[in-house]
Amino acid sequence: MLLSEIKNALPTLSNVAFKLENGTYVPEHFHVTEVGIIEKRFIDCGGALRNERVINFQLWDANDYDHRLKPEKLLNIIKLSEEKLGLTDDLSIEVEYQRETIGKYDLQFNVGVFVLTSKATACLAQDKCGIPSDQKTKVPLSELGSAPSSCTPGSGCCS
Repeated sequence: MLLSEIKNALPTLSNVAFKLENGTYVPEHFHVTEVGIIEKRFIDCGGALRNERVINFQLWDANDYDHRLKPEKLLNIIKLSEEKLGLTDDLSIEVEYQRETIGKYDLQFNVGVFVLTSKATACLAQDKCGIPSDQKTKVPLSELGSAPSSCTPGSGCCS
C-alpha cells in the first residue's frame, strides 16, 4: 500500500482498525508509536547494488485500554511525518507489529480495515545465481484433490 492510498482511505473511516491475514485484530487500543523512513542499500547475490526506501509504521499494543486512534489523528501524524521526514505519496508502507517477536508486514486495505500481510524473501538475481527459470508452481496440498497416486513401493518413482 502506498502512502497516498492510506491518506485516501482514512477520511472514509470512523475508526482505524488493523488485522492480521488470519483474521486476528490488533487490539483497538493500539498506538502508532513511530512513523519513519527506512532506507536500505545492499548488494544482491548477483552483485548488483540495490536501494530500497519504505515508510515504516510501528504499532504498539499498550495497556492504555481507553485509547482509540481516530483517522484524523493518524492523518495528522502522517502530515507531520511528511513535513519532518520528507515522505512522498509514492512510497510503500510496511508495518512493524510485535507478537512473539517484532514482525514486518506489508499493508493492504480491505472493506474498511487495514490488513497486515506477510512479507516474503526472494532471490533478486535469479538469472545470476543458478536458480532455474522453469521452477515448478507451488500448489497448496489442499488443492491437490484426492487423485490416486501412481507411485507404489518398489516402482522406482521416488528415486
